[in-house]
Amino acid sequence: MKKLEQSTISLLIGLAALLLVVIVLSLIGWLTSKPQKTIIQGSVEAREYRVSGKIAGRIAELLYQEGDTVAKGQIVVTLDSPELQAKISQAAAQNKAALAQSSKASGGARSELIQSAFEMWQKAKIGVEISKKSYERIENLYRQEVVSAQKRDELKAQYDAAIATEKAAKSQYDMAVNGAQQEDRIAAQALVEAAKADVEQTNSYLDEINLQSPVNGIITEVFPKVGELVGQGAPIMTVTDITDVWFSFNVREDMLKGMEIGSEINVWIPALGEQTYKAKIYFMNVMASYATWRATKVSGEFDAKTFEVRARPIEAIPALRVGMSAIVED
Repeated sequence: MKKLEQSTISLLIGLAALLLVVIVLSLIGWLTSKPQKTIIQGSVEAREYRVSGKIAGRIAELLYQEGDTVAKGQIVVTLDSPELQAKISQAAAQNKAALAQSSKASGGARSELIQSAFEMWQKAKIGVEISKKSYERIENLYRQEVVSAQKRDELKAQYDAAIATEKAAKSQYDMAVNGAQQEDRIAAQALVEAAKADVEQTNSYLDEINLQSPVNGIITEVFPKVGELVGQGAPIMTVTDITDVWFSFNVREDMLKGMEIGSEINVWIPALGEQTYKAKIYFMNVMASYATWRATKVSGEFDAKTFEVRARPIEAIPALRVGMSAIVED
């Protein structure tokens, strides 16, 4: 009887152990087969603007450094450019010379030249009068057959020559009075306009000595140091507009379910605590081929492309900063 009881107890213990093993194995199987949450991690991005100038020069002063807040239109950098000052002086000299040339063309000849031309014209007029009288007397004598036709013709030629000389003298006088030709005056005025435009262009570069911030934002990066030379268009500093921020995620295409333009997602930002924030997707675009996920062919899977997904916060997040991690959980 005693042996029977011991055998029963051993059987119950064995069954209990077997049941425990089955429970443990089932629990392990359930845990391993349980679907895992899909976690998509991205980062906070913001619009960045580069401050650069149209002229080359040396950094004279950096008025702000990384981390400083600046307003749109605020001067952040000053440059020193001796070459620009030389160009301004050169343009001013060319403009002065063009104005003098135009004044000369518009003002006409000097008074002495005008007076001399006038006297030559008057002298030619007197010559015409004398030649005319001589010709008229000879003409009367010729009609009376007192002189020969040859003599008449000679005086007629002298009279015609005097008239031509008077016309030429009158033309010289008119030219002296009227000054340069219309074409010369137009050309001189064109030179003035070109020189004026050159002066305005060089003076406009003066604004490029004092560089301004293009937006309200925070200076996140400064490249050169004071005294260093920067070329035309070279970036000097970066200003980040923290009001224009978004979340950027790189998502494999088989994980895009539920993500589409205009849809809302919940974003967790670990740096800001446990709270989640709503964001709306506004941009989706396939990334380059290097971002394609390559499958193992023997597993029956396929190569999946990667898409960049961007979403903007629906409401402003004051403590949000560029570079913070952003997580979306399925």
